[in-house]
Amino acid sequence: MSNAQATVTAYLAAQKKTTNKDLAAEWTLIEELYNEKLWNELTIKLVTFVRHESLQDETALLQLYQNFLSTFETKINPYGLIQILEVVVDNISDKKEAIEFLEKMKDKVKICDEAVWYLQVMQGNLYLSNLNDLNATKKIIEELRDVLEEAGNVTPVHGKYYMLASQYYRRVGKHSDYYRCGLQFLGCSLDDFPRDQWAQQAFFLGLAALLGDGVYNIGELLAHPILESLKGTENEWLVELLKAFNTGDINKFNDMKKIWSGIPDLAAQEVKLRQKISLLCLMEMTFKRSAIERAISFTDIAHETKLPAKEVELLIMKALALDLVRGEIDQVAGVVNMSWVQPRVLNRNQIAGMASTLDTWMGAITNMEKLMENRAAEILTN
Repeated sequence: MSNAQATVTAYLAAQKKTTNKDLAAEWTLIEELYNEKLWNELTIKLVTFVRHESLQDETALLQLYQNFLSTFETKINPYGLIQILEVVVDNISDKKEAIEFLEKMKDKVKICDEAVWYLQVMQGNLYLSNLNDLNATKKIIEELRDVLEEAGNVTPVHGKYYMLASQYYRRVGKHSDYYRCGLQFLGCSLDDFPRDQWAQQAFFLGLAALLGDGVYNIGELLAHPILESLKGTENEWLVELLKAFNTGDINKFNDMKKIWSGIPDLAAQEVKLRQKISLLCLMEMTFKRSAIERAISFTDIAHETKLPAKEVELLIMKALALDLVRGEIDQVAGVVNMSWVQPRVLNRNQIAGMASTLDTWMGAITNMEKLMENRAAEILTN
C-alpha cells in the first residue's frame, strides 16, 4: 500500500468513527465510491457533502483536502474540483493564503477553461470582499471580460463573473457599468440568486439606471421580474420613478421630488437627472409621432420638457450627439425634423401606441392602393 493510499485509509477510518450515524453513513458511501474509483459519482457527492455542517471549519476542510481530495484531484472533473474547493477557500481565515492556494490550483485544472475562469472569479471575490484590493480585482475583471464574451455560449461562470464585476463597479461608483453587469447577471443566474437579496439588488439597479451615463433603455429593467420584489417595501416608489423616466414624464418626476430627494445620491445629481429625463422626454415625443408628423417645434419641446426656450436647441443637439435621435434642425422655422429614434424596450402603453401607428400606416397604404386602382382604370379607359 502506497503512502497516499495509507493516508486516505487512515483518514476515512477516523471520520467513520463519528457518533453521528447519518454522518458515518455518508463517510462510508464516500469510501465505497473512492475504492471503486467512481470519480464522477464521488465528485458529485463531495460537491454537496463538503457543505455539511460538521465540516464548516478551516482545519476540518484543509484535512479533507490534504488527506483525501489531493490524492485524486487530477482524476476528477476540474470544474467539480473547483466547486468543492470554493467551500474550502471560504473557510480559510488568512485570505492571502487562500488566494495563493487557488493560484497553485491553476496548473491542476488548466485543461478546463471554465474551471480556470471560476478560479479567477473566486480570487477576484477574495480581493474585493476580504482584502479590499480594487486594483487586483479590476485586473481580473478586465482579463476575463473579453474571454467570456468570446466563449460562444453562456457558461455557469458567466453569472459569477457578472456578479463580481457589478459589485466592483458599484464599489467604485461606475453606475452605467454596474447597471450593465447587473442586468447580465440577472440574465444568467437569477434562479440561483437568494430571494431575500432581490429587493436590495433591484434598488441598486434602479439607482444605477437613473444615475448611469448612457443608460436610456430603462424599459429593459422595468420588464424584469426582480422589480416585483420592491412591492410592499419602503423603496416601492423607485419603480414609479423609473416608469416616469422611461416615458419622459417630467411632471411625475417633479411631483415625486420630495421622495427621491431623500436619497443622497439622487439629490446630489438633480441637474444630471433633469437632463436625462429631458432627453427621454424628447425621445418619447419623437416616438409617439407618426412618420409624417416628425417636425417638432421648439415651442412644443420647451412645453413638454419644462425647459426655457433658449435651452431647447442645446437639448436637441445633445440628443443628436448621443445618437438617441436623428434628424435636422431648422433654426429659422424653429423646428427639428426627426427621422429616427433609438430603439428601446417598450412598456404596454408604448407598444399599444406603436400598434395604433402601424394601423394608421396600413390604412394609408390601403387607401393609396385603392386610389392607384381607380386611377389605373381611368388611364386604361382613356
